[in-house]
Amino acid sequence: MRRALLIIGAAVVLIVVGAGAYLYLSDEDPPEKRGSATVEFDADAAPPKPPPRKVIAVPWPTFGYDVARTKSAPYKHRPPYRRTWRIDAGDTVEFPPSVGYGTVFIAQQKGKFFALNGKTGKPAFKTKDFNRCAASSPTVGPNHTVYQSYMHPVGDLSNPCPQDAADPDGFVTAMDTRTGRQKWRFKSKPIEASPLLRGKRLFVGSWDGNVYALNARTGKRIWSSAIGSKVNASLAYADGRIFAADYTGTLHALDARTGRRIWSASDATEFYYATPVVAYGRVFIGSTDGTMYSYGAKTGNLLWAKPLGTYVYSSAAIFDRKVYVGSYDGKFYALSAATGDVVWQKEMPSSVHAPPVVMAGLVYVATCATCGSAAQRYVKNGVDSTTAFNARTGKQVWRNPAGKYSSPIVADQDRVYLVGRSMVYGMKPIKAKQRAKFQQVQKQIAVPAKR
Repeated sequence: MRRALLIIGAAVVLIVVGAGAYLYLSDEDPPEKRGSATVEFDADAAPPKPPPRKVIAVPWPTFGYDVARTKSAPYKHRPPYRRTWRIDAGDTVEFPPSVGYGTVFIAQQKGKFFALNGKTGKPAFKTKDFNRCAASSPTVGPNHTVYQSYMHPVGDLSNPCPQDAADPDGFVTAMDTRTGRQKWRFKSKPIEASPLLRGKRLFVGSWDGNVYALNARTGKRIWSSAIGSKVNASLAYADGRIFAADYTGTLHALDARTGRRIWSASDATEFYYATPVVAYGRVFIGSTDGTMYSYGAKTGNLLWAKPLGTYVYSSAAIFDRKVYVGSYDGKFYALSAATGDVVWQKEMPSSVHAPPVVMAGLVYVATCATCGSAAQRYVKNGVDSTTAFNARTGKQVWRNPAGKYSSPIVADQDRVYLVGRSMVYGMKPIKAKQRAKFQQVQKQIAVPAKR
């Protein structure tokens, strides 16, 4: 979401970042540490794959695809794609849609909530307008329920979602996926994080410094855990634990049943905007200090720390024992999940703010032309785009001019949904038999007519 200038001091600077987050400058050097494939590394604890089904009712339920936020999807779609519909949400879509029951759910920054038929792009129910700031993805659950987090009311045009609003409040709401009817609303300080649904419980972090566990059916609070600072990144779950990152640069592990704090780690020298990701018995998270960190999920031990660039706002994706993440100085990396070593690296046309997504052996990464334009450290400004690389080799296989703040791609069994700044596109993979004809048409379009 768009942020106002808050503090300028000798050691700390918070600055506007398009629709992203503050840019924080510290004079303390972040740590650097190489990891090991034999210490707290479970190669079998890879991102889970769903059981094969003819029909998956909720094919993309939440931000990051699964509760561990791995962003590693099981679908076999590969480019080229043919666009079948598009919608202009009217303002920034900072976090990607979620998909369930044949419907694509989209939360726009200034409070509009869209439910679109995945096949046609037509409204599944009338667009709702909460007139609240939103910077999170919906979460789709069983019993035809969709959950969405909201922050303070939308302000004036010059500063529509101010961080310094007086006594701000927020809520998370549950709606019927067929009608949009509200089932319940849980009120708090602003809730910026995407809801995390695990079993019969819904977990959210709030600006009030609490992590909440709610009854997913009624919205009643089961427990709350004060972790000490504002939580704006989404939570992650694995093996009975909730992982939460706060604005002091501290990562916490909580017991999902009771809310009891199991461990906390404070190695980052600046704050966390990125959502933690859990795989291989480890927690992976990037900090605005420009470093990617890996912790033991059970112990909280720092296993490796890899300085990458000027700022890391992107949450990582996990696939094939690799960690994929980008930085604001225009770099995109595939790192060894075991050691943090660089496997391959790509120069992007501009800064990487959005979390990448892996699907069918390709990693999709979006770039942002304007993110960090007022930063104190170097930021690469260029163009908005989405690029797909071979996840193992780094070879580029596809490029599209749409992209910006959001994870670029989500999918269901039949199609993919590409996200630009405010546009969302429904796209069908072009089948092998159709590709030759499609490529011939594209060549004819590219050749100027003779005069």
